[in-house]
Amino acid sequence: MSDEEYDLIIVGGGPGGMTAAIYAGRAELKTLLIEKGSFGGQITDSLDVENFPGSPHLSGQALMDRFKEHVTQSDSVSLLTTRVSGIEAAANHRQIVHTRRRGDYTARAVILDVGAKPRQLGIPGEAEFSGNGVSYCATCDAEFFRNQHVFVLGAGNQAIENAILLTKCASKVSVAVMHDEGILDCNEVDRREAMANNKIEFIWNSTLASINGEDSVTSVTVRNILTGQEHDVDATGVFSFVGMVPQTDFLPDTLGKDVHGYIKVNRNQATNVAGVYAVGDCTDTPLRQVVTASGNGAVAEVNVERYLKETAQLEKIMADTSGNEAVMFYSPYDDESVKRLEHIEALLTPRYKVNLDDITSQSLLYHQLNIGSNFAVALYQQGHLKQVVDLTQDSAESKLSPVHQ
Repeated sequence: MSDEEYDLIIVGGGPGGMTAAIYAGRAELKTLLIEKGSFGGQITDSLDVENFPGSPHLSGQALMDRFKEHVTQSDSVSLLTTRVSGIEAAANHRQIVHTRRRGDYTARAVILDVGAKPRQLGIPGEAEFSGNGVSYCATCDAEFFRNQHVFVLGAGNQAIENAILLTKCASKVSVAVMHDEGILDCNEVDRREAMANNKIEFIWNSTLASINGEDSVTSVTVRNILTGQEHDVDATGVFSFVGMVPQTDFLPDTLGKDVHGYIKVNRNQATNVAGVYAVGDCTDTPLRQVVTASGNGAVAEVNVERYLKETAQLEKIMADTSGNEAVMFYSPYDDESVKRLEHIEALLTPRYKVNLDDITSQSLLYHQLNIGSNFAVALYQQGHLKQVVDLTQDSAESKLSPVHQ
């Protein structure tokens, strides 16, 4: 294990992870950004990103190059290329990040930006011809199918955008769509463009029953999902865009995920594991775009800063075996508790060092102690919790008197 301890380790260098790294650099957090391959994620496959504010008509690779350049401007952020094999919680609010070839690393917090990969349908021939006619990236492989007939599976934004892209090389692009005629799941701009493109043929209410060939793809078998009828069509390529699968299999079962494997996060991008956050396509977000992933990264890093402040405060309280500490929990939106803060603090100050904890921004200890009130105080003596007093109760102040301590 590396002797170095990081404030933050970011696993994955997509737009969310790199944005988090930029924010971490500005906060001067000692940060390690680990990426298993090339930085940028799936967006690097896009030739034209039209909806990232301030950067119209940049390629995905060019946009991500700008992100990475921004990341490297910070002296507190280090980059490492290796594959992460797992993470586990350790003592004292630490996380251990395991890698396959570069050892283990310790951090006070972790942000996961592990992304997603193209979903495979399991069609006969799909796995067999992967890389030999079956592709999941038109930007990467369109050139190999110049003046040839190819099929596209899918009806969403990614499928239709790539079908349009493929017409620049292929002689014909057939799109197998399971919906009724005219119904696509993409945005209206791409729908109109695809419908008007004379190189694109839509085959409605259909899917592929098999992908055929010997050394490479030579034909596909098209199945009508309404009638069950099948027929073969000559084609040399199949591009599949039927959704994504989150790359979360290597993460511990204790990390909350939905039935599809996407990581569950709250509005702070926090997972159910304290100190672990997740951003981008691997999360249970309703929209997976560069701009939303970037926003996720900013939100996650800001909340990491709050978490680190809280854990440092907790460690200080637990380490103080010679004195008394009080942590007063309050909400700035509760006028009554705000009015009483100064008075309660005055009652405690002669015997306790008082720490204020705004539960709307700092909630780690608040949740650990399972405090139900939005105005309470936890009293520690020699690093040990003595009692928690609900300050909304009428008898609260009497419990804080020296007689009751």
